[in-house]
Order: sequence, then C-alpha cells, then structure tokens
Amino acid sequence: MVGFEVGAVPFNPDGWGPPESSSPTLSVPNHPSNVPFAPFSRSEKLGRIADWTRSLPNQGRPGSRQGHHPSDSAFDFSGDDSFATLAADEDSSFRLVDTSAKSHHHNNANRPKFNPRWRFNPHHQRSQLPQRRDEEVEAKKREAEKERARRDRLYHLNRSQMRRESSVFKSSVDIQPEWNMLDQIPFSTFSKLSFSVPEPEDLLICGGLEFYDRSYDRITPKNSRPLERFKNRNFFKVTTTDDPVIRRLANEDKATVFATDTILSTLMCSPRSVYSWDIVIQRVGNKLFFDKRDGSQLDLLSVHETSQEPLPDVKDDINSAYSLSVEAAYINQNFSQQVLIRDGNKVAFEESNPFANEGEEVASVAYRYRRWKLDDDVHLVSRCEVQSVVDVSKQKSFLTLNALNEFDPKYSGVDWRQKLETQRGAVLATELKNNSNKLAKWTAQAILAGADMMKLGYVSRVHPRDHFNHVILAVVGYKPRDFAAQINLNTSNMWGIVKSIVDLCMKLSEGKYVLLKDPFKPQVRIYEVPPDAFENDYVEEPLPEDEQVQPLAEDADDAEANVTAKDVEEKEIISEAA
Repeated sequence: MVGFEVGAVPFNPDGWGPPESSSPTLSVPNHPSNVPFAPFSRSEKLGRIADWTRSLPNQGRPGSRQGHHPSDSAFDFSGDDSFATLAADEDSSFRLVDTSAKSHHHNNANRPKFNPRWRFNPHHQRSQLPQRRDEEVEAKKREAEKERARRDRLYHLNRSQMRRESSVFKSSVDIQPEWNMLDQIPFSTFSKLSFSVPEPEDLLICGGLEFYDRSYDRITPKNSRPLERFKNRNFFKVTTTDDPVIRRLANEDKATVFATDTILSTLMCSPRSVYSWDIVIQRVGNKLFFDKRDGSQLDLLSVHETSQEPLPDVKDDINSAYSLSVEAAYINQNFSQQVLIRDGNKVAFEESNPFANEGEEVASVAYRYRRWKLDDDVHLVSRCEVQSVVDVSKQKSFLTLNALNEFDPKYSGVDWRQKLETQRGAVLATELKNNSNKLAKWTAQAILAGADMMKLGYVSRVHPRDHFNHVILAVVGYKPRDFAAQINLNTSNMWGIVKSIVDLCMKLSEGKYVLLKDPFKPQVRIYEVPPDAFENDYVEEPLPEDEQVQPLAEDADDAEANVTAKDVEEKEIISEAA
C-alpha cells in the first residue's frame, strides 16, 4: 500500500499565515519563489483563497477602475507573472477541437455577418425585416397607451381629491345633534332594482299652455337669437304639502303616497347625483308625503355636477357652483317662455293655475296630477309639469322645455359656436358627461308628465365673463323614451328605486324624516327629525327709529347712494330663480 507522507507544518510565532521565506529556520519547503500570500482579517468572508484565472473588466484601459471592488485586491493575482512560464508550457500542449456542425454557407463571401447587436443598430434600421419593424412599432404604441392611461388615472384621482376638498361637497342641510340616523343605503343596491308600473291615469289638469313657436327649430349659431327676460310672469315652486290640489286629493283618499315630479326625478336619478340633496318625508296616518324645504337645492339646476373639472370654490365668482345654479334656473325660466307664440291664444284646462292670484300674469305651464299603482294598497299621485303644446296631425301634443347653458368653453373643452352645426353629437356627449344627472332628471320629468316631446335649448353667454346676457344657439327635440334609451336611463330601474324607498318609509312610524344624500359617499341616509324641524315662523321686526341707518349727506349722494345696474340685475335674477 502506497503511503502518504504529511509534510511538516511550519509555525509562525509572529502572526497569521505562513512565516516569511527570508527566515531560514521557518522556510516553507517546495514554496515557489516570489509568490505572495493573500492577507486577510477576521472580519472578511473567505470565499476563495486565490483567483488565478480571473481578469478584471477594462483592464486594458489605463486608469480604469470600473467593476473593481477594494476587497478583491487581496485575491487578485491576474497581474502577477509568477506563473507565466507554467501557463506557457500548459498552453503549448493544449489544442481546441471544433465539434460544431459545418455551415452550408461557409464559403459564401457575400453572406452578411450577423451579431446580437445588429438588431439594435440604428444603421441597420432600413434593412430590417418589415414584419419585425411593424411588431416593434405596435409594441411601442401599446407601451405609450399604457403610460397614457396611467397618467389619466393619476390625473382624475387628483382631480377627484380636489373636488372632494371643495366647499361644494358639503351637506345640503345641517345635521342636528338630536337627529337619529335610522338607515343608510348605498347606491350600489339601487342599480339592481327593477319594477314595472302600469300606465298612469290623469286625475286633474290645471293651468294653461301657449303654443310652441316652430321657428326656433331652425336656429343656428350663425343666426342666433338673444335670450329675453320675462320679469312680469310668475313662476311657482310649491312643495307637495302646500299644494291645495294635493291636499284635496289626500282628503278624498285618492292615493297613499304624494310627491312632485321634481322630487320623484331626484329619487329616480339619485345614483347619478354627486352634490348633496335632501327630501323631507312626512308620515301622516297611512299616507306618505315627500316634500322639499324652502330654499332647497332642488329648486335650482346643477351645472357641471358630474364633470371631472372642478369649479371655482369662491361663492361670489360668476363660475362657482352656486352662481351657475342660479344662472341656469334663470335661463330655463326665460327660455321656456321665449320659444312660445305669445299672441294670447292659450289652451285652457279644467281648472286654472292653483297657485296664482286673480289677475296675476303667470308663466305658460300645465300641472298634470297623475296616479300610478305601486301595489294593491299603495297608489302614488304626483304633480307633473308641461310647458307648451303643439298641434301634430290635428292632435295636441305636450312639450317640456329645458335649456343647457354654456358659461366658459375652457371648462367643457367644446366651443358650441363652432361645433353645434357640424358636430352636434359631440356637444351632446360632452353635456352628458358633465351634466349626466341634470339631463336624466329632465328626461324622467318628461316621462312622468307624459310629454310627447322634450325640447332642449343650447344657450350660451354673449361673453364668458358676462353672466347677464345670453343667446340661443340651437333648439333640438327628442322623444323622452328614445332619449332615455340613448342616455342609458332605465325606466324600470327608476320605478324600482321609488318603490323600494316607499316600502321602506311605509314601515316607519308616524313622524317627520329626512332623506339625505351623503356629500362625500354614493349613498343616502334616513334621519328621524323632530316634528317642528324646518319650520321657521320668525318674522324680522323693524329696528327702532333711533337705531336705523340715517340717510347720507348731500355731498355723498353721488358717490355712495347709487347702486350699480349690475348689482340690481343680479338681485332680480336671484329673486326670480328663488
């Protein structure tokens, strides 16, 4: 058996590692001359003792330190020539054998030589294959589209956050501490509801209607007409319990649920609403009354409610949400009277306007008191409004008249004066995006009233900074049910929402309640409120004579006593809209 002789291990009393070769007593046998040992410390991790074959990157460039780590210097022997003779002897006896398959085009000198960088070399773009170039172009387009979608999501997220911080998103009514919240219903549950109602019956029609002027259907932005003002005609926004006709019908037990078309349309289109609103519900005996408060937001018209572009937060700004709501209500009232033939020829109905005094000039409006059957024991009566009538095939058809208003093209991104004639569909699509809730409510009111046609007017400011003077740019007519299908408004879902809220309120005990749209979340809440809530009979008493403001001096009359014409007009607009 061949033995194995273990050599002597030298001991170094002066430190770590083998002893220095200069000492004759501690020399290492068979030690190659001029070969350094790698020093190390206790904290270093010993991955390798020495690397004889590794070569540093860019070592041919003088002064280059790229990819070099200080800890590698102790193990780097690539620059040492101690093994040069040994490597030369080994290389001389080494021979590389090529076992790869022979290429058929080895002798073709004209064949282009390809390398991995050829594909990405800009000098070879022209010689690139068409299929490959098209694939890369499509890939770049997809990446750009993804990046654009990501930026849009971030943009809309930031815009939504800005709108949430706006003062517009506050509760429509102050919630008092003594109010008791009974339930909250998310809008997501409303989308699943559906209920079909039979055709309604007319119980009574009051008021009088003037005929529609068909010449307004031919209006274009080039021959627009200025919007007139009707200060002498009175408009009424009477709530349910203050209506004498509804009180009479309730005493006659004609129905169990009573409301107006404005309140019902608000309920039916509530999933589209963004701003806060509230409806007062009164349970009296076995009857249910849906009311609105005096000065409620339901009397005004929202503008840019569903838009992603936030409106100015200052209330006094002419483009703030409140100022635009007042302006929109003012425009709608005047538009509904201007497009009529005012020759004194009216269509009279069974009873006159129930809210007008004798000899008072009232707007052209007819109130249709209609009854729907919700259940065997539950019937609903609503007061619905139509503004005009027209003769079609020797039969009278009812019309509803509403107006969309443009206040500043930079908010909507579409200039009506340029697009209405050539791209009317784009203008309507923009309005559906920015005013989805308002258009849905108008459509619901037209369906409730049984109108044969709904006329939409496009009214714009004469100048973006002038909110007193307006022009009518176009008038377009739609059939209510066709327009509902166009804007994705489901009538069965509308009645399903009403039916579910009626069933919920019929289970409540007698008292007064408030249905409130949450200002921040897509949901409604039901509060139980005291019976005397929202009843303010306070009348302001005049101040004593000694505390009254004295008239100005004569020299100050010209400077301070006069009120500017615009201030007077603004007060008149607000009073008319209210």
